Order: sequence, then C-alpha cells, then structure tokens
Amino acid sequence: MNKQITIRWATQDDSEDLIHLNDLFNGVRMELNEVKESLRTSSELVALAFLDHRAVGFACAQYFKSFCYPDLYAEITEMYVSEHARRRGIASLLLGFIEEELREKGVKNVKLLTGLKNETALKTYAANGYIIRDDAVMKKKLSNHS
Repeated sequence: MNKQITIRWATQDDSEDLIHLNDLFNGVRMELNEVKESLRTSSELVALAFLDHRAVGFACAQYFKSFCYPDLYAEITEMYVSEHARRRGIASLLLGFIEEELREKGVKNVKLLTGLKNETALKTYAANGYIIRDDAVMKKKLSNHS
C-alpha cells in the first residue's frame, strides 16, 4: 500500500507536532507558547512533512542579506525525519520544497551543516547536489555575566 507524503509550511497549529519531532531530533523539549511565538514572528522557513496525514519530519532554513556578499545568503539549519518514515524520499522532498522557496526569494547558494559521521544524511545531501567542503565549524557557549 502506498502511503501519501505531503510537504507544506508549518503553522502555529502545528506547534505540538513540531515540539514532539524536535524532542526526537535533539532531545530539546520546547514550550508550546515558545514554538507558536517563533512561528508567528520569526522569518525562519519551517517545512513540515506528513505521511498519511501524520507529521513525520521537518526542515528549517534561514536567509538574509549581508553587505559582504552581492546575493542573499541561506542556510538549511535543521532537518529531521522520524525513524519509521525514513527511506521514502521525505528528506529529499523537504530539501526540494525549501530550495524552491529560497530560489523564489532570489537565493543562489545554500549552505547546510551536518555531522561528518552522519553517513545517511551525507548521502542524502550528496544525492541532492550538495558538495562536502572542508570548513571548520567552531562553537562557543556564551555565558551571561551579571
């Protein structure tokens, strides 16, 4: 039996599904009001994937203009598909959905970050035309000074 896959933009009504999926993705449980507020006020693009009308994955992207570059700059910042829904092309559909919106906004290049040990994600991204580069990714946690 073929299952129906649908991709659309997330709305505030999807907040509970996004909370659940994000918890599965990175173990961070967000509050309902925080997610609704983010979806209402942020310029972040959040695509949501459904398998037979059940939310099974999401992808997030941001784009902006910097004086350093002539074109809009974009990053796909998060991507997750529930384990039971994998290997159906959902990640590729999410990528294509977000890329089309970015293209319409005038973005010419997209960057994304994933772990070098995440072989499944690397294969998916490569199959969708992404090229691995040897960039250093550094992270620093800023503490609040009183």
